[in-house]
Amino acid sequence: MTSDTLSRTFAALADPTRRAILKRLATGNANVKELSRPFEMSGPAVCKHLAVLERAGLIRRRREAQSRPCELEPAPLAEVAAWADDYRAFWDTRVNRLDVDLKQLHAQRRKEGRHARRRKR
Repeated sequence: MTSDTLSRTFAALADPTRRAILKRLATGNANVKELSRPFEMSGPAVCKHLAVLERAGLIRRRREAQSRPCELEPAPLAEVAAWADDYRAFWDTRVNRLDVDLKQLHAQRRKEGRHARRRKR
């Protein structure tokens, strides 16, 4: 995936309406009227969102008689997931380091608590 494609994909995913449309399409193909239902917007406004998703390669529209059903194109999402996966090792290391630090802090406070109780006796 070129950085331009990745940028278009992220730009398309930046809008919550477009993410909701993709979520709906993950359950099956739908036409513009079906995709418009949950939103308080016109069909042409939804079509603009669909155009952005189509340019990013996230959906495909085809003609079936009078209808133009949309379907999810998962390849760009898989590429975004692969891109994000590159950072998984970084975050896993950070979380593991935080876990070790918290355990040490907890042990230190427990030890300090025992010393304080002994001094009170």
